[in-house]
Amino acid sequence: MEIACMYVRHNVTEEFIGDMHDVSQPTISRIITSLVPVVKAVLEEFVPDAREAIEIVKERLCLVDGTITPCWSYDDQPELWSRKKGTTGFNARLVSLLDGEPIFISDPLAGKNHDAAAFAATAVADIVNHSGGGIGDNGYQGRDGMATPRKTPPGGALSEMDKTCNAELSALRAPIERVVAHFKN
Repeated sequence: MEIACMYVRHNVTEEFIGDMHDVSQPTISRIITSLVPVVKAVLEEFVPDAREAIEIVKERLCLVDGTITPCWSYDDQPELWSRKKGTTGFNARLVSLLDGEPIFISDPLAGKNHDAAAFAATAVADIVNHSGGGIGDNGYQGRDGMATPRKTPPGGALSEMDKTCNAELSALRAPIERVVAHFKN
């Protein structure tokens, strides 16, 4: 079980785990193939679905962010290409409470999806609509129920008040950034 958990949690290579336990890579592969589904099945009951996430966030402020999880570069699947990130991958939306408790992780979308499009295409928009409001980065500007930083106007500058508000919103978003880092790890 330790091998399966190490593989899932730390995303290390099978060769590395084999060297640590003085066994071959094929042995590690067989262990992972048989035990990772068991670990997934045991933990699945602790992962809220969209309906449960809506109940959790009722009248509470939530944080929203998204991330690209890199994958192999498939020339025949250009929809995985994220121009913004300059890589191929899958796009996931994450929701947490202000204390950083993860509430929801969407199913993956193609990497080409922009934050706002991914927000609307997943259950995240519905979760935010049932919450006390959401805080997100600039990618969510104009989305219902979302507080986002102000953008600098073309050829202009932000007022001191706008800069202060942006800094406060960014500070509030720190927990969701940690959730994203933990998710990617």
